[in-house]
Amino acid sequence: MDDVHNNLNCPVTSPTMSDHLKTAGCGFLMGAADIVPGVSGGTVALILGVYERLVTAISQCNAVFVRLLLARQWKAAADHVDLKFVLALGSGIAVGIAGLASLMNYLLTNEMSLTFATFSGMILASSLLVARRIPSWQVQHYGMLFLGCIVALRLVTLPALQNPPDTLWYMFLCGLVGITAMILPGISGAFILLLLNRYHFITESIKGILHGEITVEIVMSLVVFAAGCVTGLLSFSRVLRWLLSRQHDATMSMLCGFMLGSLYKLWPFQMDTTPDVEKFKHKVFKNCFPESFSGHVWTAIALCGIGIAVVLMLDVVSNRGSRKTATDAAA
Repeated sequence: MDDVHNNLNCPVTSPTMSDHLKTAGCGFLMGAADIVPGVSGGTVALILGVYERLVTAISQCNAVFVRLLLARQWKAAADHVDLKFVLALGSGIAVGIAGLASLMNYLLTNEMSLTFATFSGMILASSLLVARRIPSWQVQHYGMLFLGCIVALRLVTLPALQNPPDTLWYMFLCGLVGITAMILPGISGAFILLLLNRYHFITESIKGILHGEITVEIVMSLVVFAAGCVTGLLSFSRVLRWLLSRQHDATMSMLCGFMLGSLYKLWPFQMDTTPDVEKFKHKVFKNCFPESFSGHVWTAIALCGIGIAVVLMLDVVSNRGSRKTATDAAA
């Protein structure tokens, strides 16, 4: 573990206030990415050089950590999970999410078509990056890709997900599934929430709290959502690490198919089938084709291209950062 820590930008031994601020800054950029469907916070963590340290800290929440807590060895327990780093990074992530939540909520409510076009480009590019993680495509990988497409297409067209229940258990489930994006570069947690039809509700709730609109319903929903995130982070991270170590190519090919199949949900041109419904979160939309290639359509196509370019550019920066880290480690 020491070797991993030494390769990262933020040192573990005797961190200064400057180190904590730097880590918080990394967290801010991760949070800003996490709130945008199509941009993975995990990818940004890789670019900034904190990904391995974050995953290591999460994996340290094990039986040893519990024993240290039960023995009241607080300092040893905190050092075991790299608590100072986690708190600094987590604070930055929270600020980053809060800072962009209002903007994303506004764009989704008032410019859904153009926003979905941008997200579609980002998801399309992300699926390409996930596909590139498979060194040699075999017949079984194409089978998993097809299966992922079919599963995603079925999920996003389920009537239950068009207007999901306003229950706390569903919020917990959204947090449980959505947080996996922090562990897996290439998959966006905001994108998962969008598929589960809770992205608008989450951003709207955060926006409301920032503007002083605090209700018991909002607070309870966000607390339960956070509990789901913590549960998913501590449990699914181990499953995911096992899958990637034992069945890496099959897992990545299915994830790629899942992302491609999910693009149906982000089709930029949709018709509101519930015009009488006032609240956006309860509206139901239906995909349709534009009647003509107007300026709006061309703008959507251009934004889709920009979304693709942004994600591919992030990948280029990430690869350069990885090569630099490897070179520094070899030296």
